[in-house]
Amino acid sequence: MSIAAERKTALIAENATNPKDTGSPEVQIAILTERITNLTEHFKTHKKDNHSRRGLLKLVSTRRQLLDYVKRQDEARYKGIIEKLGIRR
Repeated sequence: MSIAAERKTALIAENATNPKDTGSPEVQIAILTERITNLTEHFKTHKKDNHSRRGLLKLVSTRRQLLDYVKRQDEARYKGIIEKLGIRR
């Protein structure tokens, strides 16, 4: 499931560290979290969609790697991302 362009722009604006920022880990994690949420909703009605489930697992894995990277670099930044996006762990 993709994200609408307006929603993606809003996510970038909310999580950017500076006005021209589009690729920082915070922005990438926010976008991945939105896509994961959309796919989770999709699976509530389409329980047997195993092809999309594989994509969901890839998204979760990518987000986990980014979170681990941020945690290695700056623990306070990591905790801020977790709190802001409501990711448990």
